[in-house]
Order: sequence, then structure tokens, then C-alpha cells
Amino acid sequence: MDHRELALVLGNAIEQQQFEIALERVKGMRPVDIADTLAEINPALAWRLLDKVPDRASIFSYLDDDEQVAMAREFPRANLARLVSEMPSDERADLYNHLDQGQKDALLPALAQAEREDIRKLASYREGTAGALMSSDYATLDGNMNVSEALAALRTEAPDAETIYHAYVIDEGRKLLGVVSLRALILAAPPTLMHSLMISSPIHCRVNDDQEDVAKTVARYDLIALPITDEDGALVGIVTHDDAMDVLSEEATDDFHRSGGVSTMIGNMKDVSIRVLYQKRVFWLVLLVFGNLFSGLGIAHFEDLIAANIVLVFFLPLLVGSGGNAGSQSATLMVRALATGEVVMRDWFRLLGREALVALSLGATMAVAISAIGYLRGDATVAMVLALSMLLVVMIGCIIGMSLPFVLNKMGFDPASASAPLITTVCDASGVLIYLIIAAQFLPLG
Repeated sequence: MDHRELALVLGNAIEQQQFEIALERVKGMRPVDIADTLAEINPALAWRLLDKVPDRASIFSYLDDDEQVAMAREFPRANLARLVSEMPSDERADLYNHLDQGQKDALLPALAQAEREDIRKLASYREGTAGALMSSDYATLDGNMNVSEALAALRTEAPDAETIYHAYVIDEGRKLLGVVSLRALILAAPPTLMHSLMISSPIHCRVNDDQEDVAKTVARYDLIALPITDEDGALVGIVTHDDAMDVLSEEATDDFHRSGGVSTMIGNMKDVSIRVLYQKRVFWLVLLVFGNLFSGLGIAHFEDLIAANIVLVFFLPLLVGSGGNAGSQSATLMVRALATGEVVMRDWFRLLGREALVALSLGATMAVAISAIGYLRGDATVAMVLALSMLLVVMIGCIIGMSLPFVLNKMGFDPASASAPLITTVCDASGVLIYLIIAAQFLPLG
């Protein structure tokens, strides 16, 4: 039985208040599968079942943001407060930020004071920063503790901590001194002090650091969790590995969308409205329509040449398409390299020389292939025009495709915007001009 069929069964059971049947149906299912099923049920019914399952906070966390907000509207205040109090600190702060002001005002008084203050603190950080991503559920130790005392402290903190595989050693002012792993604690002798066991000066980030930089740090050093400090060096939270990977996945999705000339998408693709899809795609398409006018102007300028040598039209789409394809390949490689930090602006000149050699080789290979077809469709002169045009079109396409991401990055724009439609439009216009200018040098006008 798939999620939609199960959702229909559960919806009917909830409407008839047969909660025992509904609970039996989801018994033994993984939280993510229960969440997928609840997403198919009307929120006005789904919350009633969610409120009765044991692992409701974990299930709720797998719902999309829009689905969480829709379901939160249906929960009575006391029930919602109980659910929120069971959620990890970073997830309940995210939910709080997505609620409207009326829902926020209704929720906060129903929470314990410590939870209210924690939500306010985490929700105050700017979106897209480490502070907005971090969790305040982490384990801390005093540097003067020995191993036995540290293990006892971890047993106390474990139920509320996101991870205890790493504990953070702090002083009286909560300044981060070091980090100690659970493995090190288990293997060390009981009298060993944390000061001598910890790794001093651990890798960390600041609360205002960009979340993508934080995620890359987690990935680079293969960390389970990354400590986050304020400007004074005091420990204020951690970013866990799974949250960091979610950020990298979102950034990769955004780059992928931009590479196709689509603005950042919102929500699940199957649920996005026609209006949103239109808004996300119309800007680049309209802008590039005017870019394509240059191709039309080039063709109009050489109208007499084309009329006298109609064979040129046969090869026009092939040539300009090859330039766009070569440029898109180069742009894709550079966008990815810039996004991962493999290359920086100062690498542009060195990479330009290498790309020119690669483009020359590619263009020469494609020129040989197309010249044979040109000879069969026309004559030796047409074959030469096609070979020279292909060589130059591919070379210029590759160089434009490689350089545009660097130019956009330098100007403060997202390099991903250089891919697909933009590269294709630029290469099409330049390809048409190159092809017809070369043809005008060797072919008669009448």
C-alpha cells in the first residue's frame, strides 16, 4: 500500500474517531514514512493522529515547512506547545520563524520560560547565517572534571543533547576551550582531567558566518558537529552534520535552478502553483529574448550573402548549437569549481590559457567532422568556411563559458546564472556573426 492509499484509510479512520485502528496502521513505520503519509491528509485531520503517536516531534520534523505551518494552525495551543517543546531547538526556531505573528503570540505564552528564551534567541539570528542554523542542544564539560565526572555529566545531558559523541569544554564565561570525543572518554583512565584529554583550539565558526561556509567546513573536516561561538569566543550552539548536508543540498539545488535560468524554487515541485512557476521563469526568458535579437540582426545584415549561398542556412543551427554546447560545458565546470572553492578569481588567467588549448583541440576535431559534410553539401570552399567557423565558434564558446562565471562572481552575482540560457544566447549571437563574417570573405554575393 503506497502513501496515498494509506492516507485515505487513515483519513477515514480519523474522521470516524477510530484512532486505535489508525495507530495500528502506522505502528512500526519509520517516522519519515509516517510524515509522507500525513502530508497527503487534510491538516485538520492529520494533526489529530500526529498528536497521539509517540514519536510525534521526529515525524513532524520530516514535513515540509508549508506542511508544518498548515498543521500548526490546526493544533490547539496547548497541544502545539507540547509538540514544540519536544522538538530540537533549531527545528522549533525554524517553525517559529515560519509562523505568522498571531500564531507566534499565541504559542510563546504556552511554553516554558527557558524554551521561550531559547526560541527568541535562535530566531533573532539573520536567515542564512550559522546562528539561524545552529542548535542550542549540546553537551558541555568543565575543564577540571575527570573522566568519571565527565561521563556522569554526559548521562545527565544526553536526553536533551543532539549529539554526545563530542562534548565541548568551556570555562566559567562559556568560552570554548576544547572538544573531547566520547571515544576518548571511554578509553581514558578515570582520573584523567578534561584539560589534558581535550583537543585545544577546535575548529569552529562564528554566529554571523554564512551557512554555506559553515556547511563546507563541516564537510571539509568530516565533523559530526561544528561548534559556533559569538564574537567573544563564547560557545552558543552547534551545527550538526545532517543540518550542514541539508544546506549543501539546498545550495546545490539553487545553483541547479539558476543554471537553467530559473530563480530559487519554493516548496515541493509537485505542489508549486502555476503562478510561482511563471514568476520564477519569466525574467530570464524575457531578458534573453532581447539577447537573441542580435542573432536576428546578424542574419539580416548578411541577407544577400545567405540568399546567394543558401547552403549556409543548412549548417547555421549546427554551428551555433555547437558553440552553445561547448560554452555550457565550460560554464558548468567553472560554476561547480567556484562553488566548491576549487578555484578563485586569481586562477582565471591560468585557467584561460588551458581552456583555450582544450577548446582548440575540441574545435579542430569538430571542424574535421563537419568539413566532410560541407564538402558533400557544397564544395571545397564551403567545407573550408565551415571548418574555420566551427573552430572559432567552439573556441569562443568555451572561453565565454569559462569566463562568464568569473565575471559574474567579480560583479557580486551568482556564477550559476552564467549557465544554460545565458551562455546559449551569448554563444548563439557570437556564433552567427563569426560564421557569416567568415563566409563573406570566401563566398560570392551573387
